[in-house]
Amino acid sequence: MNAATIPAHVPAHLVGTFPLVLGQVTEENPFDHMIPDLHNGPAAVYVPGGYLGIEGAWFFPRAVDMQNVYADTEHFSVKDFAPFSKFLGDTWSLVPAEIDPPNHGFFRAVLNPLFAPRRMAALDERVRTYARQYIDEFKDRGQCEFVNEFAFRFPIAVFLELMGLPMSKVEDFLKWEKGLLHDPNIDNIIAATRSVKDYLLEEIEDRRKNPRDDLITYGINAEIDGRKWSTDELFGFCFNLFIGGMDTVSTTVALHFRHLAEHPEDQIFLRENPDKIPLAVEELMRAYSPAMQARTCIKPVQIAGAQVMPGDKVIMTPMVANRDPAAFENPNAIILDRNPRHLNFGYGVHRCLGAPLARREVIIALEEFLKAIPLFRIAPNAKIKTFLGGVIQPDCLPLVW
Repeated sequence: MNAATIPAHVPAHLVGTFPLVLGQVTEENPFDHMIPDLHNGPAAVYVPGGYLGIEGAWFFPRAVDMQNVYADTEHFSVKDFAPFSKFLGDTWSLVPAEIDPPNHGFFRAVLNPLFAPRRMAALDERVRTYARQYIDEFKDRGQCEFVNEFAFRFPIAVFLELMGLPMSKVEDFLKWEKGLLHDPNIDNIIAATRSVKDYLLEEIEDRRKNPRDDLITYGINAEIDGRKWSTDELFGFCFNLFIGGMDTVSTTVALHFRHLAEHPEDQIFLRENPDKIPLAVEELMRAYSPAMQARTCIKPVQIAGAQVMPGDKVIMTPMVANRDPAAFENPNAIILDRNPRHLNFGYGVHRCLGAPLARREVIIALEEFLKAIPLFRIAPNAKIKTFLGGVIQPDCLPLVW
């Protein structure tokens, strides 16, 4: 972007760079230096192309500023923080992620019981069964490519069961997920979005004729203020589950296991103290938060000394805020019993709906893997590339034991 594309209210000294942009890839672990080093710069940066590589956006690294933006529904909107609907020329929104108050509260009231911790705990045995099935496929081999053999397939199996979708679609879902979230080519993103849309609309129509005990049928039967959901609302709910249920949990699992493979002392501690795994997961979620979102300014406001104006995008980067030295003592050390209050699931009214399920999946993955697999490490001479935009995701994780 040239100077003419920088908004007039953005002073030149606040225009800067930002590494976590769609299409960028690194061979270093970005959590080692790249992400922590963002706290060495200014408290407010305007990044040309910071939003999906196509639009300028503000970046605020401090946890307090990010928390304030999350909570400020007066000055910031979640509408259209993801580009998928616009890419197709559609009008649907991710439900409830892209719904502003007060309507957001109506949807959450209907959906919160679906993901209540008690309900998620009731799924434990099914989730454990899936974890064990995938582990059994490689546990006697002495090695696995963890990302493709476990980190993606295990959460996808849980997602498919909740949605009532066939396991035969796993390969298609993996292809679509990569196209949606990691392909820098807009045409490929559009094609993947259209494929997901066509498939989910077919499943929605099938549930109208053949109801089941699954989340799609739940959405069809749900009511808000005495009315059924519109087709756009129902589809937006299903698409939101597709993204959150597949990619974010999978990447979280991969990042946690990469840490344990590179830090055997933490792996040994959890093997000797399995009761500490739930507590350790909170610290690992703080330290390795994978997903970025965005907000759009709707009323003028000042943040960290910067004037933010209506129409401006703000990149929401919990992976940076969670490494803020002003918010966490020794933030780049992984202290498994820290029990932090982190921003991995966001903050405020839009805090992640599926957080209880995500926690259970990560905890169960650790418990079952550590019981079945001896001390593991990254394979010698392994080359791991990490996607940097949208979701911070390693492309592979070859483990040996």
